[in-house]
Amino acid sequence: MRRRLIQSTLAVVLVVIAVFGVSLVIVETRTISNSAQERVDSEAIRLAGIVDSRLFAAEDVTAEILRDQVAQERYAVIRIPGKDPIEVGARPAGEVISSTEKGEEGETVIVEEPRSSVTREVGRTLLIIGLVALLAVIAAVLLAIRQANKLASPLTDLAETAERLGSGDPRPRHKRYGVPELDRVADVLDSSAERIARMLTAERRLAADASHQLRTPLTALSMRLEEITLTDDPDTVKEEANVALTQVERLTDVVERLLTNSRDPRAGNAVTFELDEVIQQQLAEWRPAYRSAGRAIVSSGKRHLTAVGTPGAVAQVLAALIENSLMHGGGTVALRTRVTGNQAVIEVTDEGPGVPADLGARIFERTISGRNSTGIGLAVARDLAEADGGRLEMLQAQPPVFGLFLSRTPLKSSLLDDDEPTVR
Repeated sequence: MRRRLIQSTLAVVLVVIAVFGVSLVIVETRTISNSAQERVDSEAIRLAGIVDSRLFAAEDVTAEILRDQVAQERYAVIRIPGKDPIEVGARPAGEVISSTEKGEEGETVIVEEPRSSVTREVGRTLLIIGLVALLAVIAAVLLAIRQANKLASPLTDLAETAERLGSGDPRPRHKRYGVPELDRVADVLDSSAERIARMLTAERRLAADASHQLRTPLTALSMRLEEITLTDDPDTVKEEANVALTQVERLTDVVERLLTNSRDPRAGNAVTFELDEVIQQQLAEWRPAYRSAGRAIVSSGKRHLTAVGTPGAVAQVLAALIENSLMHGGGTVALRTRVTGNQAVIEVTDEGPGVPADLGARIFERTISGRNSTGIGLAVARDLAEADGGRLEMLQAQPPVFGLFLSRTPLKSSLLDDDEPTVR
């Protein structure tokens, strides 16, 4: 059926091209010939007028004077009574298009143009017509193939879709055929494919989030253990071991948090906690890494603030921001706490170049990164903040300032503090 449809369509197009193409060639050939004759006649009249004006003014009429008045491919002969003929240009060989004009002073002007120029112009026209005809044939063949596929391949497409779905490729095709029964089958297959795709996406997202979120505490833990192996001071060993145990607890919390979010992103264990404890824990955890990079990490702002949320999730968000500043920022990283309305805000900033202007708010989208990183950290951090009822925003791009907003419950002691920032 495909072949018959293509052949019939091509036959119709060829008949139309033959009928209209031949007529167009004839019309264009006559038009070009008439146009060439008109050009020669016009030039003969113009040249006769020039000669008349010079004879009337008793001026010389020579080939040098008239050479610029005759087109390059044309040949002109001016016969003035009592004088030798004046020839301008080279006499053309073969057939010519000629025009003769009589002047008011008795002169005769003959202008000739080789017919080969008309032949060339006709050839160019035929070439253009041929190219248009060829494009029409190609377009007709493509259209015929498309129509043939539309009419002959719905069942084959549905079978291929079912086979792909069974082989583990859950991409829906969203292809419809204009036949109600076949479209119903296509709807069912697409719905099944979308459900499978969502399940696979959730699994892959959990794996990516786990890889990214576990990397930071594991790196910090390895650094602490390395420091333990390099010291013989029992007090230092004890201190580093306590920090390592804290990091193990955080690692456990990260795993539990990831598993909880994978089951139900809205689930959470919000409690009231002090921000100072989380911030100090992050400072202690990241100072070795910043010292190794020749940089510093400090905190300032309002003290004794409390917030409602999950301490482990807040720690993960801050860790993502601090790690982001370590990898992509520069200079000193500062954590500043402040209050706005009924919210506690933790700002994280550094002295680096900031977020590129072409990224803007897209910096929180997955796989979006300005400097060849995974593009997962900030996306996961925003998800964690929103799961706790807070929000993570980029307050300023250059220099970068990220703000973590959390609901707060003020303590009595916080009412006694002033608003002056303190450096810890």
